[in-house]
Amino acid sequence: MLEIQNLSAEVSGKRILNDLNIHIGDGEVHVLFGANGSGKTTLFLTILGFPGYDVVEGKIYFKGVDVTELDTEKRVKLGMGVSFQHPPEIRGVKLGDVVEHLLKRRGGGDALALAEQLNLSEEFLSRDLNLGFSGGEVKRSEILQLLAQNPDFFMFDEPDSGVDVENVELLGKITNEMLEREKRPSERKKSGLIISHIGYILNYIKADRAHVMLNGRIACSGITEEIYDHILTEGFEGCVARCGGRDTA
Repeated sequence: MLEIQNLSAEVSGKRILNDLNIHIGDGEVHVLFGANGSGKTTLFLTILGFPGYDVVEGKIYFKGVDVTELDTEKRVKLGMGVSFQHPPEIRGVKLGDVVEHLLKRRGGGDALALAEQLNLSEEFLSRDLNLGFSGGEVKRSEILQLLAQNPDFFMFDEPDSGVDVENVELLGKITNEMLEREKRPSERKKSGLIISHIGYILNYIKADRAHVMLNGRIACSGITEEIYDHILTEGFEGCVARCGGRDTA
């Protein structure tokens, strides 16, 4: 689904990503850990092809297509979707209109029925996008848009940060369904990459592999539970030191 080879990227002339490699197969879900400032969100925006995130070395392949030079719209049409941690407020654009547009692009659907899965009301759909939303409402709005889009590859930027326990459980349940985790591994078609600083979302979603980012690199990778346990007991750098920068799986 996603193959990143020797990727280095700059933002405003500053090198953020350094010789980064990652492979996510069809039906796989990976989680990306790392301290603030380690380059996690930069990686997401580089994968999406956001302006200002300049690839200086390496390649990004999505579904076998070299997308390194493609603009964001073309990558999304190929099947990428993202839930942002801090999406912008857009006055005058209704959430319901965005959801209806996304549903129309995939052949139709019921916006209110999707919203109700996330405990969002019809009145909420009439609000301006992210304007005055609480932290939990922002997260649910982002997941609602992903539900409507139904991409092949999901990216989630800190889906569990700033969200109360009840909402984390709800978001985890819906995300698990979107990623087809209830199906047999051989039947799963959707893939995902989750950024998580605190790991609460892993109580509801089983990730196939975990990676730790350090200074813009994938410093170690391995079995999710083992990586997460090392992070909790020893911190990010302690986890990397324990696995010696190698793949522990």
